[in-house]
Amino acid sequence: MAKGCCDERAAGQGACCGGAGKRTILLYACSGGANVAEISDRAARELTSAGCGTMFCLAGIGAGIDSMIQTARDADLNLVLDGCPMDCAKKIFDRAGVTNYRQIKVTDLGIEKTKGVRATDEQVWKVVAKAKESLAAEG
Repeated sequence: MAKGCCDERAAGQGACCGGAGKRTILLYACSGGANVAEISDRAARELTSAGCGTMFCLAGIGAGIDSMIQTARDADLNLVLDGCPMDCAKKIFDRAGVTNYRQIKVTDLGIEKTKGVRATDEQVWKVVAKAKESLAAEG
C-alpha cells in the first residue's frame, strides 16, 4: 500500500496530510472484532507509514494511564478512527477528558459492519482518503 503521504494512489482519493510533519498527530484505531475494526487498524497503519501521524495506544488511554493521556492532551491533534456507531474510541477520549481529537467513523463512509468478513484494500483506502482530507482541513 502507501509508501508516502501523497503517493499516486492516495493522491487521487483525497488531500494530503496538511503538514503533518510539523505537527504532532496521533492516530488511534478501533480494536473491535468486526471488519470495520480491521479497516480502522489498517488505515491507521497506512497513515503512519505515509508520514501522516503516529499510531498510538487507545487501550492505554482507556486504562487511564496518566502519561499516555498526557501525551494525547499534548498532541496537536488526535485522529480517532472508530469502526461503528458504538463510538468506543470517542467515548474513551471523552471519559479521559481529552478534547483535542477529530473522529472518523468507518460506517459513516458507507461501509457495513460485518463479523467474519475481511477488510478490502478499497475499504481501507476509503478511510485513508477521508483521514487525509480531515487532516488537510485541520492543517
